Amino acid sequence: MPEVTAAAALLRESPLDPARAALRHRQPAGEPWLAELRAGQTVRIVDLLGNQAADVLFYHRHDTAEHYSATDTLLRQGGIYLTTGSVLVSCLGRPMLTIVADTCGRHDTLGGACAAESNTVRYALQKKFMHACRDNYLLALADAGLDLGKRDLVPNINFFMNVPVTPAGELCFADGVSGPGKYVELRAEMDLWMLVSNCPQLNNPCNAYDPTPVEFIVWDAAAA
Repeated sequence: MPEVTAAAALLRESPLDPARAALRHRQPAGEPWLAELRAGQTVRIVDLLGNQAADVLFYHRHDTAEHYSATDTLLRQGGIYLTTGSVLVSCLGRPMLTIVADTCGRHDTLGGACAAESNTVRYALQKKFMHACRDNYLLALADAGLDLGKRDLVPNINFFMNVPVTPAGELCFADGVSGPGKYVELRAEMDLWMLVSNCPQLNNPCNAYDPTPVEFIVWDAAAA
């Protein structure tokens, strides 16, 4: 209960008007996407139907060796969940994005992206060949022709996913805390690549075994 109360205290609506957005993109369930963000732009990620996980990574657009760092981000903010006010930090310790609005309450930094290997360990051997977020990442990078591959896939953010840590220090993949129309909004502090897998996970009950679309809305700095 204290965790839920603390998250609720950080809920914040956005004043931004989607009618003034520079981009609106609806991402189908289970599919990858790679997009550019410019410094000063704001991106809103919308959980359209509720409890869908959007697995996201960020890279410096002009030097992709600099990427989002879960470790540096958690150390900087002194907590394991992301919400309003959280600053996403790069592996060089520089701010990449700031969460400026959040109607969900908290977002996971520990659960990681599903993969053939994790599907096998968590569920069953025959699940190994199901589509997974790491596959999505690699497909998006290959299609874009960027010099990024498996070695560059670092721990990601799972927006809208609920992964509590038990008193024993174990991760628990729990029912979601999001809902239809909930969103999180981030301001880019540098030019970025945003690598997205709209999670295709069919084995986790948090989305009722039914992956759904999410929407990305981007505002230029002047509109924000």
